[in-house]
Amino acid sequence: MSDPLPFERPDAPQRELGPTGRPMPDLPEPRPLTTHGHARVISMCNQKGGVGKTTTAINLGASLAEYGRKVLLVDFDPQGSLSVGLGLNPHEMELTVYNLLMEKDVELSEVVVPTGVEGMDLLPSNIDLSAAEVQLVHEVAREQTLQRVLAPALAEYDVVLIDCQPSLGLLTVNALTASDGVIVPLECEYFALRGVALLKTTIDKVRERLNPKLEIDGVLGTMYDGRTLHSREVMERLVQAWGDRVFHTVIRRTVKFSDSTVAGEPITSYASSSTGADAYRQLAKEVLARWPDA
Repeated sequence: MSDPLPFERPDAPQRELGPTGRPMPDLPEPRPLTTHGHARVISMCNQKGGVGKTTTAINLGASLAEYGRKVLLVDFDPQGSLSVGLGLNPHEMELTVYNLLMEKDVELSEVVVPTGVEGMDLLPSNIDLSAAEVQLVHEVAREQTLQRVLAPALAEYDVVLIDCQPSLGLLTVNALTASDGVIVPLECEYFALRGVALLKTTIDKVRERLNPKLEIDGVLGTMYDGRTLHSREVMERLVQAWGDRVFHTVIRRTVKFSDSTVAGEPITSYASSSTGADAYRQLAKEVLARWPDA
């Protein structure tokens, strides 16, 4: 009689590796909210332009609104791309965030406008804001100006997303001082990777001198193309440098983002079933999973 065959226990199924080279987590469905308020303020920040800050602010905001969060988008870039991306004409705005910052008799409720997305409002901006950087230099506590004018919004909204300009000047420092956290959109390209060390130094200085609660909520890989070795190598370097701060969600290149910007609406409504819309919904779930009391 032959010896019995040894019994081999099958290994547990391996989790699928995501584009960051790490196993994709099982993200919980965001819990429904019965009340609104105690807003978490987040800056979209990177001193390099064209990395997806505005696209992420619009589409993450819209995705959070889909999950029942009340969202305020703050366009804090004199180029006004966030406002234009939501269908506003920068030359037809009577009041903008500039008036809120520089004129004491203007209140937040007078400047905020609704967007086409239910549950998401906008604090618009245009080229007037470029004058604020010069004028604020002579103000007392100039770094806290945005924090003061946004204070009334904290009791009304769940999330405030600030779209920063591509620089590390006084406006960006104002945004960081007003924020609880920072999301760093980063194009999966070598030159984008080089500048992040300077941004981290700025965030560390703001935390040390102006805003002890400030933290980096995550680094988001954008414009990712998994077919190219370059994109994969940059993503690998990013995970080596930032570890678990890098979001598992990655935003891939798609022409739908440009189309939705021209249409003046988020990709979640313009192309609701597209891979881009799915990616931002997944990012919203991942962001909420990282935030306490979200």
